[in-house]
Amino acid sequence: MGYAQLVIGPAGSGKSTYCSSLYQHCETVGRSINIVNLDPAAENFDYPVAMDIRELISLDDVMEELGLGPNGALIYCMEELEDNLDDWLAEELENYRDDDYLVFDCPGQIELFSHVPVLRNFVEHLKSKNFNVCAVYLIDSQFITDVTKFISGCMASLSAMVQLELPHVNILSKMDLVTNKKDIEDYLNPEPRALLSELNQRMAPQFLKLNKALIELVDEYSMVNFVPLDLRKESSIQYVLGQIDNCIQYGEDADVKVRDFDPPDED
Repeated sequence: MGYAQLVIGPAGSGKSTYCSSLYQHCETVGRSINIVNLDPAAENFDYPVAMDIRELISLDDVMEELGLGPNGALIYCMEELEDNLDDWLAEELENYRDDDYLVFDCPGQIELFSHVPVLRNFVEHLKSKNFNVCAVYLIDSQFITDVTKFISGCMASLSAMVQLELPHVNILSKMDLVTNKKDIEDYLNPEPRALLSELNQRMAPQFLKLNKALIELVDEYSMVNFVPLDLRKESSIQYVLGQIDNCIQYGEDADVKVRDFDPPDED
């Protein structure tokens, strides 16, 4: 059994920084982890790249040869990855053992994990290769400062959850940059009535029924919860990693190690 994180989220949410910090943490505690770059536009990395989509296709080449803009070229690159799942990706995965842990650093275009099926098919391929996969959705905590932004973040995360159909961990990144932690804490365990009251105050009267439906979706089904991540604190990284490990059942199928003791001398 292999294990994998699919690190997704809007552009600028801190996905690559998260991957770098996660690698450093695992290196410190003596845990093996492999970071995979799935962004064909990436240039610089703060971590060793185990696999790189740019060996298959790069954004600059597509833009130059096909005359596409950045977004169109990115979609083309990801569709090229999808077409080569049984070739390039399968060959790369052969380099890893059954118990290896892969972290896929994905591009930030939201359509890739909201309605375009590329990442969904990518995940299905990983599952066919006996990988347990978890989606890690990052959102910048500096934008979760009022109820409208909170609901917007919940809906974007929910869209990815529905599209990918994976165990899901939502992370509030860049907590070290938040000046007033109280603004964030109000949305980690939000009170539904308070959310609805605040939302109704900020929205026009014709949205009252919609507001009620959105709050009920977030509250009654408990589908979206956020875990704060402060990369300055090892305990915060360890807690987030523990949540993810629990989702993908990391290590639960490992053999139990029993230490052999010599029998006591009869004398």
